[in-house]
Amino acid sequence: MDEKTPREATPANRTRRLNVGRIERAASVAAAALLITSAVRTLGKKPVSASIKLLTGGYLLYRGSSGYCPLYDMAGVNNKLKQPAPLFMRDAITVNRPRTEVYEYWRDLQRLPLFMKHLHNVTVLSEHVSHWEMLLPGKTGPIEWDAVIIEDKPGRLLRWRSQPESDIDTTGEVLFRDAPGNRGTEVHVSFYYRLPEGMLGKLAGKAAHPITAVQLHQDLHRFKQMMETGEVATIEGQAAARKQEAMLLNP
Repeated sequence: MDEKTPREATPANRTRRLNVGRIERAASVAAAALLITSAVRTLGKKPVSASIKLLTGGYLLYRGSSGYCPLYDMAGVNNKLKQPAPLFMRDAITVNRPRTEVYEYWRDLQRLPLFMKHLHNVTVLSEHVSHWEMLLPGKTGPIEWDAVIIEDKPGRLLRWRSQPESDIDTTGEVLFRDAPGNRGTEVHVSFYYRLPEGMLGKLAGKAAHPITAVQLHQDLHRFKQMMETGEVATIEGQAAARKQEAMLLNP
């Protein structure tokens, strides 16, 4: 009599049992380390609390190292199949300066970290290629990539994207329009970011993206201030940006 191999023992089913994504696995291992360390330190003083921490830490360590969560299995949840959601943002601001002047300032990509706080540095490598460094939440960065300008219409439009081999998939677009009533220039900015799952794992449970819509709005207001008043907002912790600021104020 032929006996069938139990379903739970087949290789295909073992693959399906991996139901925790890389981000959660990294976060689980990090949390387990903290709990187990704390438990060891308080084992003699607070045995009950320490025991709970050890059990919880052990469970988190297991789900993080194995990629399997029994609770997810019972609930029919499989986060391993989930992909990091892309981030798309769009904002606009009116700058009381001529359109050509506003475009030329932005076209010098090395100036972007002066008002965009999530950027650590941008180095221009050639007329169309630049090297970008971006800060991650909790100072777990920066990550780096090369970007190429794919469309450049002086005084009107600037569009770029990351190179195919980059660790990050990102595109950016800035549209420059004359504001009604001779009020300067309308600056329309669009950003798209997708961080690969492996890269998001470095965040270990922190914010999943390096920039938010609120931050983009604040960045544009800093840009407006710089263009209209010549003042540069303080950029803490960004040595490259401070160097560029000094060059800008003392050409």
